[in-house]
Amino acid sequence: MAKGDNAVYRVTEVIGTSTSSWEEAAKNAVKTAAGSLRDLRIAEVTKLDVKIEDGKVTQFRTRLALSFKYSG
Repeated sequence: MAKGDNAVYRVTEVIGTSTSSWEEAAKNAVKTAAGSLRDLRIAEVTKLDVKIEDGKVTQFRTRLALSFKYSG
């Protein structure tokens, strides 16, 4: 490993939503998080669920554990 390759990463949890799919919900979460978190690295899907109204799915929700480079 070259000098300077050591890094620390922080993990935070976010939930994205979409009316069309879990994939779109994940993309929405990453896009929004990228606006305030620098150097995003990995997004791990930790949970998928849906919102139901009147017996119909109205919203897809994707919970992600996002890791980003920590600059404490």
